[in-house]
Amino acid sequence: MAQNRDQIIGSSPAFLDMMDQISRAAPLDRPMLVIGERGTGKELIAARLHYLSNRWNQPFQKMNCAALAESLLESELFGYEPGAFTGARNRRAGRFEAADTGSLFLDEIGTMSMAAQEKLLRVIEYGEFERVGGTETIAVDVRVIGATNIDLPAAADAGEFRHDLLDRLAFDVITVPPLRDRPEDIPQLANHFGRAMAGELEWLHFPGFSDKALDQMLGYNWPGNVRELKNVVDRALYRAWDGEKPVCDIVFDPFDSPFRPPVKRNRAAPAPIVVQTVAQGAASVADATTSCTLPDGPFDLRAEVAAQEKNLYERALEACRYNQRAAAHHAGLSYDQFRHGLKKHGLL
Repeated sequence: MAQNRDQIIGSSPAFLDMMDQISRAAPLDRPMLVIGERGTGKELIAARLHYLSNRWNQPFQKMNCAALAESLLESELFGYEPGAFTGARNRRAGRFEAADTGSLFLDEIGTMSMAAQEKLLRVIEYGEFERVGGTETIAVDVRVIGATNIDLPAAADAGEFRHDLLDRLAFDVITVPPLRDRPEDIPQLANHFGRAMAGELEWLHFPGFSDKALDQMLGYNWPGNVRELKNVVDRALYRAWDGEKPVCDIVFDPFDSPFRPPVKRNRAAPAPIVVQTVAQGAASVADATTSCTLPDGPFDLRAEVAAQEKNLYERALEACRYNQRAAAHHAGLSYDQFRHGLKKHGLL
């Protein structure tokens, strides 16, 4: 979200509401959950919860639960005793011991095994655990902050996450708004990252972005959120070569090239032809994915055509990862024509 890892940038209403919630929740010595899409800055929010709390001068430990195999996760969290498994020659303290009196941020907490979840529940509930392969009960005082990009209540209903652990973690839940829902922050973030990259490139000053470039960034859906925005800005500046003129060329997909290797697909049988009988004995022929039938009774042709056109715009956007310029090319339209169509159908 910013060059300084402890800094979060934004001024949109959704962003300010979230920041207010963080400020009110931080001093409370309770577990917290941070929910958001990839690239939204969940780790920065966890750090803010820690550094605005009474534990600010105590350890802040971070661990990505998805980065470790199930067999290693418990030993990393809770430590292990000599002989607990092959290669365990010495006693090792885990993250909970390292975070004692401070906070422990568990990213991708939804990927934890049920066994690890059970031990985590005990630590949160009673403040104690045993190292892997040990019998000594160890007491700690740790505030747990979990983060994930999955629907934890749905995972619990599916038997993939413990309901009792979810209840303990969810004293309150901070849901991070995706970048597409806070468009007012895009120019501010882009200029911040631009200034940082201009300094890295040793430009004398940062000339800003052209109106065209800003329009492109505002029209993009940002599936990778703030992390993706930073990559796009950094790439735009390094490709601009110098800082004499406002940056105007934006590349959302660095893989986009006429020389990109073709996608290898498994051979499949050709799609069947589907013939559907419609009212008054008329027939409509289409392939398996795009069949077309007439309504049974009188209908509004213009409304039906508009609905189909809107559907095609939506499918073009989806196929091009919501890159409007690429979607326009995919649909055989100019960028301005495509944008006009999006506005016409209420997709902007």
